[in-house]
Amino acid sequence: MSSTVYALTDSWTMTRRELARWGRQPAAVAVNLVFPVMLLLMFGYLIGGGRGVGGEYLDYLLPGMLALSMAFGLEGTMIAVTLDMNKGVVDRFRSMPMTDGAVLVGRSAADMLQSVLGLTALLGVAAALGWRTHAGSAAFLGAVGLLLLLRFAMLWVGIHLALVAGRPEMVQAVQILVWPFGFLSNAFAVPDSMPGWLATVVEWNPISHTASAVRDLFGAPGAEPGHAWAAVLWPLALLAVFFPLAVRRFARLSR
Repeated sequence: MSSTVYALTDSWTMTRRELARWGRQPAAVAVNLVFPVMLLLMFGYLIGGGRGVGGEYLDYLLPGMLALSMAFGLEGTMIAVTLDMNKGVVDRFRSMPMTDGAVLVGRSAADMLQSVLGLTALLGVAAALGWRTHAGSAAFLGAVGLLLLLRFAMLWVGIHLALVAGRPEMVQAVQILVWPFGFLSNAFAVPDSMPGWLATVVEWNPISHTASAVRDLFGAPGAEPGHAWAAVLWPLALLAVFFPLAVRRFARLSR
């Protein structure tokens, strides 16, 4: 078989290994699904918000929450990577005739499947609350594609940071940095309602570009067009940097 087939076979084996963990840790899977829904309900109906937002706040909030959920919840993957490192699992896999990076690809594939479930849960709750897309099916699928692209990029950032951190307890410190990155976005309020310096930071945030592009693709009233290219280029730039860094660092383990 060619090296590509070997790599795909090894990655699928590692993906099935990660999926088997779901059956042993159903609580963790449930928490990852419920947490974004709780945030949606909290900001939409308890805290409120939407400074500077015109029209229905749910039309503005939902795309922001979908983008935000793609940046949050990385700690599960990061902790799993560090646990494998510290328990000698990685060393065991490296002693086998396995493609470098297959363990990481398998972990990321399982995470992406869970991300699809998370998006489905959020959209289902939003539909129950009365939200409806104002665009066609092609635009809807395009919006979902942008969200998953952002998740895939953030996932490899997290995997690389986990390999650098090396220990599960260090992951918690690294994960804290994701929160300000996520909340310094236009997920909850328009940048025009913020101080000038803060609005500039928010407008450059990759999460803001994805949220704005998703609002436009969903046909939300008052959505700002022109963010689709940035919503593609930002994740691709992150992947171009962190994917090879993660695979290279993993290949150097125990050498």
